[in-house]
Amino acid sequence: MSASESQRFAYLGPVGTFTEAALKKITCDSDILIPYANVTAALNAVRSGDAQFALVPIENSVEGVVARTLDELATGDPLTISGEVTLPVTFAFMTKPGATEIKKIGTHPHAESQCRTYIAKNYPHAEIVPTSSTSAAAELVSKGDLDAAIASNVAAAHFGLEIRAENIGDNIGAVTRFIAAQKPGWIPEPTGHDRTSMAVFIDIDHAGALLEILQVFAKRNVNLTFIQSRPTGRELGHYHFIIDVEGHINDEAVGGSVAELREICDDIRFLGSYPREVR
Repeated sequence: MSASESQRFAYLGPVGTFTEAALKKITCDSDILIPYANVTAALNAVRSGDAQFALVPIENSVEGVVARTLDELATGDPLTISGEVTLPVTFAFMTKPGATEIKKIGTHPHAESQCRTYIAKNYPHAEIVPTSSTSAAAELVSKGDLDAAIASNVAAAHFGLEIRAENIGDNIGAVTRFIAAQKPGWIPEPTGHDRTSMAVFIDIDHAGALLEILQVFAKRNVNLTFIQSRPTGRELGHYHFIIDVEGHINDEAVGGSVAELREICDDIRFLGSYPREVR
């Protein structure tokens, strides 16, 4: 991602999402930010050439992984990760100004799961309506389709909503990690503080399959920072693994590990080597 020329960035919209806030940490005023309704649409904008990069959430420190992002990276048309950014997330409860009756509350499922205590205590009988993003819920409230939303303060301001309560999350200090995806080809140069991501597919599930994969990294002292199994969709019980490790593909230990995995696994999809965000 070059700071010297304008770039087109797709992101999980609408305006006012946490994804937009994270994107503004890595873009400049000349860049063009384009909101999309869901993760797949944002990533497809890169695949079609409508955008050069897409920023989407991949995991949260409380709720865990964003399954759609993992599945798109592992099994969708190939993309690679060129960078990451993290963002502390805090949630607010909002309505139209002066609203009195609250029967339907909208928010993203990850946000709802992080605000269960507040909802149970204050609105135990309200219907929770899942939306594609927290900001999408705020937009629906502004249109009168929902009574309330759990979203960001920025979304409340953008859609003209009244904040009834702030910092309503169950866990103070929740953080979401986002990844910037691009078409395969360019790989950032090693920085000495990198992360390499991959999707690892095994041919036939068998006892010790995961152990065999882990031993490849262990014998080269490559540290895993993330591992998640996801169903392949072929049949029940068939899984692949999304793995992040410390280091760059050009590092001897990481490159050697990936080369060995290609010999013992059915397939490996390289998802990128990129600088880790220092927090």
